[in-house]
Amino acid sequence: MIAKEKENFAIELNNVSVSYGSNRALSNTSISIPYKTFSGVIGMNGAGKSTLFKVIMGLVKPDSGKVLVCGDQPGTAQKHGHVAYVPQTELVDWDFPVSVYDVVMMGRIGLQNIFKTRSQEDRELVDEALNKVKMYQFKDRQIGELSGGQKKRVFVARALAQGADILILDEPFAGLDAISERSLTDLLVALKNEGKTIILATHELTSLSDHCDHVALVKHTVLAYGPTKEVFTKELVSQAFDGIMHNIKFER
Repeated sequence: MIAKEKENFAIELNNVSVSYGSNRALSNTSISIPYKTFSGVIGMNGAGKSTLFKVIMGLVKPDSGKVLVCGDQPGTAQKHGHVAYVPQTELVDWDFPVSVYDVVMMGRIGLQNIFKTRSQEDRELVDEALNKVKMYQFKDRQIGELSGGQKKRVFVARALAQGADILILDEPFAGLDAISERSLTDLLVALKNEGKTIILATHELTSLSDHCDHVALVKHTVLAYGPTKEVFTKELVSQAFDGIMHNIKFER
């Protein structure tokens, strides 16, 4: 589904604040993410990255501020299928007998309608998504039988089957070996080159500049956001990580 680019930005937050009880997760947070970019969101554990994503998805309502996704309210963008979220931990019973095909079909018909009659268009879009992530040959396999990297590709396929223009991934490389991480990265770069907007949170900073053209530094607000060469610097990253940095190479 192609979102009409009503504004210059896929995602816009203006002075957004979020609290959980007395705990302020985000404070006066502003960021504007252009369409068709690959943005890495980095920060320490508990810095507010997941909350930022949930605000964009409309899963958490801000205490204050304005949020636009494709120029619309988050709920409207969700309703029209413009944005898809791949959380860090999928709420899946890996022992439940559900096939890879059915997991991806959930992107078309939703979790509650898994036994609903599938249209020809639904089937074609699911097949296309599985082929794109190179998982079509596993379509009849039980989801619990797959490796960690294969599972991540299946959930990306589910987002693609939904027709989303914006893919938001929370720590997609967590638990993956180096080969699986590289394979998933290559897939996301290819999707960005096809016109998707990719936004992901990651702790894998050593290879960040290899694939992300934009970076956001988060520490209970967005400290900085912009082209990777301008933002991914020792001085700025040090602010986000309280000076704790190991084996991170910066361009000179």
